[in-house]
Amino acid sequence: MNIITSFIYPSVHIAENKLIRHFNGKTDVIVGASHGIGEALATRLMSVNCRMILIARTEEKLKNICIKAKQNGCQADYHALDLRDHEALNQLITNMSVELERIDYLFYNAGKSINRNICNATERINDYDRTMSVNYRAMVALSLGLFEKLKTAKGKLIYTSSVSTLYPAAPGWSAYHASKSASNVWCETASVEWRKIGVRTKVAYMPLVHTAMSDANEKYRKMPAYSKEEAAKQLLKLSMNNRYCYKPWWARISSPLSYLLSPIIKQIYKRIA
Repeated sequence: MNIITSFIYPSVHIAENKLIRHFNGKTDVIVGASHGIGEALATRLMSVNCRMILIARTEEKLKNICIKAKQNGCQADYHALDLRDHEALNQLITNMSVELERIDYLFYNAGKSINRNICNATERINDYDRTMSVNYRAMVALSLGLFEKLKTAKGKLIYTSSVSTLYPAAPGWSAYHASKSASNVWCETASVEWRKIGVRTKVAYMPLVHTAMSDANEKYRKMPAYSKEEAAKQLLKLSMNNRYCYKPWWARISSPLSYLLSPIIKQIYKRIA
């Protein structure tokens, strides 16, 4: 299994001097910082003399991460809130607009995943409200509300999407895929419109990562996947290079093929739905 995992999910090496060159003295906002990839990202950046603003729901976790960051000589602050709370999110944007002079990197890692067939969701419109609020609306709200700070720094927005959105839509994931796909389209549009003023937008089509969210599904728990630390390194690599997006090597090959074979794939989906 380790050989298979290494082949499908190759490790990435990031030299410390390169990390320092890109992040030393920078202001980095990490959304979804209390768990999973966001927590790993914050932990990795603690060795760099940067300023981190951490955003998530779990205040105790954010507080502990900030304490650890400061012990490592990194300036760190946090804001605990539910991104689905529009009023709280608007207040956060107002506060950050006053507190921060610039934002060099805005990492958006917050995510909500729901696996439920549409036939079983006829009385669960809240599934769609929750996923769209966290996976799409909050990302757009923060990007728009903090745009001037990104513009000042000629900064970067790095959005963590899903590799599954590169393939024909699978049964059971309508809420999740719709929200992630909406963000993909928004980021692609922003990458064109913002580039001329120096703000870069990037999308990481992340494959399976072992986090509390994914491991809640037993079948995913047993599958090969990136660790949250390796996923964080992929985000850092993307943030430092000139590419618009990160896609696993196998997705770059198989995704175009999947659409050529979509009639067959859809027949398979109909059988398992």
